[in-house]
Amino acid sequence: MRTTVRLVSIASLLGVALVGVASAQGIHNIVLVHGAFADGSSWGKVIPILQAKGYHVTAVQNPCTSFADDVAATQRALDLQDGPVILVGHSWAGVVITEAGADPKVRGLVYVAAFAPDQGETVGELGKAYPPPPVLAAPIADKQGFLTLGPDAFEKFGSDLPKADAHLAAAVQVPINASAFGAQVSNVSWKTKPTWYVVSALDQAIAPDEERFFAKRMKATTTELRASHVSMLSQPKAVAAVIMQAAARAEVVSDAAPAH
Repeated sequence: MRTTVRLVSIASLLGVALVGVASAQGIHNIVLVHGAFADGSSWGKVIPILQAKGYHVTAVQNPCTSFADDVAATQRALDLQDGPVILVGHSWAGVVITEAGADPKVRGLVYVAAFAPDQGETVGELGKAYPPPPVLAAPIADKQGFLTLGPDAFEKFGSDLPKADAHLAAAVQVPINASAFGAQVSNVSWKTKPTWYVVSALDQAIAPDEERFFAKRMKATTTELRASHVSMLSQPKAVAAVIMQAAARAEVVSDAAPAH
C-alpha cells in the first residue's frame, strides 16, 4: 500500500470531505475507541460531523480495567454493527484496535495519535526509544494501581484546547489500570487491513516521531496535523475527514493491495 504524508490544516481537508459521504458504495459503520485518561466523550466533536454525513457511529466506553476488558468492550460494539466497519482508535486504543481489528467486519483501521504495536511489543517498551512524554511526568496512582492525570497534565495533553476544555477532559477521564500498559497483542490487524494514521505534530503524550514510526511501519495513509494529543477535540473536522476517507476507500484499497 502506498504511503502518503500531508501536513494539513482543517481548511485544506474540508475539500476532501465529500469523499466520505456515506453511500451504498462506502462503509457506513464507524466505531470509535477512546484512549487512556479519557472516555467516549473525547469523540464528542467528531461524532456529529460523521452523523451529519449519514454514518452510523458508535463510541465504545472502555472500562480501562485491563487490556482484555477494553478489547471485550470493543468487540461487543463490533458485534452490534450490521455490516462492514471502520475501526478508529486514539492513543492507548491503538493497542485495542490492533487486537480487535481482526474481526472480519473491520475493513479498515484509523489510528489517531495512537500506539500500533507488533507482536511481542508493549506500550511501555515502545516509548523508551523516545523522549519522556511531559504529560506522563507525574501520573496519580491509587491503591488499586489505577492511574489518572491532574488538570496541569491535561493542559499539556490538550495544549491547543482552551484551558476550560482541557480541565473538562480531566474531569471526565476514566482511570486506567497501569498493568494494561504491559499487555501484548495476539493479533496484529494492521498487517492485514488498510490503515490510516493521524500524526499529532505537537503531541506531548506520545512522541510525534514515535507516531511517525508507527505510520511508516504499517504503510498507513498518513495525515500530519499541527495538533496536540487530542486532535479529535482541537481539529475534529480534519480527523473526521480522514475517517470518512477511510470509509470511502477501505474496500477499494483492500481489494487492490496485498497484505502488509
